[in-house]
Amino acid sequence: MDVTTLYSIGELSRRTGLSVRTIRFYSDSGVVAPTTRSPAGYRLYDLDALLRLELLRTLRELGMDLATIQRVLERELSVAEVAAAHAAAMDVQIRVLQLRRSVLRLVASRGSDPEETKLMHRLTQLSGEERRRLIDDFIDGTFGTLDDEPAAVAMVRAATPDLPDDPSGEQVAAWVELAELVGDEGFRARMRRMARYQAAGRTLDIESEAGEELMEFTRQKVAEAMELGIGPLSDRGAPVIDDLVHRFAEVFARIPDTEFRDWMAQQFEEAHDPSVDRYWRLVWIVNGWQEVPNLIPVHHWLIQALRNDRDA
Repeated sequence: MDVTTLYSIGELSRRTGLSVRTIRFYSDSGVVAPTTRSPAGYRLYDLDALLRLELLRTLRELGMDLATIQRVLERELSVAEVAAAHAAAMDVQIRVLQLRRSVLRLVASRGSDPEETKLMHRLTQLSGEERRRLIDDFIDGTFGTLDDEPAAVAMVRAATPDLPDDPSGEQVAAWVELAELVGDEGFRARMRRMARYQAAGRTLDIESEAGEELMEFTRQKVAEAMELGIGPLSDRGAPVIDDLVHRFAEVFARIPDTEFRDWMAQQFEEAHDPSVDRYWRLVWIVNGWQEVPNLIPVHHWLIQALRNDRDA
């Protein structure tokens, strides 16, 4: 093929894979004008027109609009500039589609009703910036006036939940629950109280007196039980709590009876709030963090097992 070769619309169609009708449309639009015409008046195109058509087809398949393509062909814009802009736009579209896919999978697996489906869709439609603003508002609303508690604020901000671009169904569900939780004024008050307690570095009396070794053993055993799905009120949970009660009774020189169990439960309740425990677990799920055994909230499991009360 040399630069003097001229092609009819039919030949361009065979070489580019574009239909004759499409090439004629591009020609009439001035995007790829004919080089000349045959004596009979038929349009003829040179090699440059063929190359422009091939580039045009590629850019159209990549999703670019005709007006932008024409600017590229006229060298008003470079292919690199246009490609970068479209790649960025596609990144946003991909993230939106990935999030929608996760929501749909969750709806399908849970058999969600229309109201729950709408809630999930509305909350996950928030942009990354809007999701961060939601958490920032929660943190500011919870700790904004606590100038004397910078450690509490820093602790919560350091673990800001950030939903990934392609979340799992579990992460979507956790984010929806978390978004509802942080909007609850009652929860904000409980979170403020617990964060103050933790940021102050306070240790429960029972933990201090039991010693680091026994407390680490307790966390490990409860974490193992939770990981295995052993409930605090189940038959499988009974041997776990019985062993722990006997170990604590030995340290405190007490009889491991019901009275001692109640005393233990009261001690652990001092720094326990189930909703705050739930908040941190949801944050771990949303962020995709691996649970660290000695950070897993064990108080709730212990209190339920000690009291053997389903309302604990």
